[in-house]
Amino acid sequence: MKRYDAIIIGAGQAGPSLAARLAASGAHVAVIERGRFGGTCVNSGCTPTKTLVASAYAARLMQRASEYGVHLSGSVQVDISRVKARKDAVVEQSRSSLESWLSSLRNVDVYRGHARFVGPRTVTVETDTLTAARIFINVGGRPRVPKLPGVDRVPFLTSDGMMELEALPEHLIIVGGSYVGLEFAQMYRRFGSRVTVVEMGSSLVGREDADISDAVREILAAEDIDIRLDAKCIALEGAAAGGVRVHVDCRIGAPTVSGSHVLLAVGRVPNTDDLGLEEAGIEIDSRGYIKVNETLETSAQSVYALGDCNGRGAFTHTAYNDYEIVAGNLLEGTHRTVSDRIAVYGLFIDPPLGRVGMTEAEAHRAGRKIRVGRRPMARIARAREKGETQGFMKLLVDADSQALVGAAVLGVGGDEAVHSVLDAMYGRLPYSAVQQAVRIHPTVSELIPTVLADLESA
Repeated sequence: MKRYDAIIIGAGQAGPSLAARLAASGAHVAVIERGRFGGTCVNSGCTPTKTLVASAYAARLMQRASEYGVHLSGSVQVDISRVKARKDAVVEQSRSSLESWLSSLRNVDVYRGHARFVGPRTVTVETDTLTAARIFINVGGRPRVPKLPGVDRVPFLTSDGMMELEALPEHLIIVGGSYVGLEFAQMYRRFGSRVTVVEMGSSLVGREDADISDAVREILAAEDIDIRLDAKCIALEGAAAGGVRVHVDCRIGAPTVSGSHVLLAVGRVPNTDDLGLEEAGIEIDSRGYIKVNETLETSAQSVYALGDCNGRGAFTHTAYNDYEIVAGNLLEGTHRTVSDRIAVYGLFIDPPLGRVGMTEAEAHRAGRKIRVGRRPMARIARAREKGETQGFMKLLVDADSQALVGAAVLGVGGDEAVHSVLDAMYGRLPYSAVQQAVRIHPTVSELIPTVLADLESA
């Protein structure tokens, strides 16, 4: 048995940084990774998809070149093999540099293989048995494959499989109209595929306010993406020439959709089903997520769960914040908790959506009296100058405390502009302090004070 001060299972977003901090403090650390270093973000999430989004944006801009007075000779052609090669190169650089850095750290031993608990604070990996005073689980998640009728009889793709496509789908059917599915929908439409989105709910991105969902649908529909909502009875079957037919039950449109490829984009599940958690007394919830307290400790003393596997956040930035919470509390004597952070995320279609804090619907459900400010992007100089005027900005203010409680910026630069609202919320500033600030012209952020000067009760 090999003894360590800490064992970290998984080299996703939180694990490597935590290993470095612990090792720098003098701890002897073991890091165990059974697959590719970097986790979902580097290998099949943020890094590859945003690289593809960039290629899709370039294609779209070239298609619109004449609107800017730029004339191209011939039609715009997308070489999907070159697009994939660029994506692969960016991913490989990110993954290999992380692996090299982690392997070079003093006081860190890297193990390759599948870790399983065999007792409290004891795991096996291949032929080795390791034990430590503290263990940190950072195993991430994977795409969920729903139990749809016919799913076991037809070829299908998940977000992982989309990363390996060598040819452009003739007609891509996407089951799931939320964040992952919509990013793929727009990028592959811009690459040249026909795209149909099939969503069981009555709106796209169902957790958003209705005005956001409607605007997102308009943006995608304007690019000839077919959207089928209220698809209550989805089923799959094979079609001619190796394609797939998706049965739907929608209020409008044909009862089936036939395509060449189908992508299942209906959420994710944690990688916790084969870790032997029960041997260590580590409890999971009904969905397989590891139960943690406010400081991310599990039901087993001195065992922590970070990142997607704990169900307390589904983003790269929340996983990294998990590392910051644990490292701060253990090494610096801070008292940070998961509840300290404010919800913030983005939808990286074009134009992007930046979201922070509460939605309008959530604020009403919480019994808050709120005031709301709105402005269409078409009234923002920066958007008009760039020729990208889709979307709008919405800010929420608590009528009693005068504090900002939420924002949605759907439009050019929205994923960046929203951070000024986030900073004000973390700083607990009254909205008037933001309203009175002077900002650079012409930018998207400069309209935040303007919107805050025109609030209405909601």
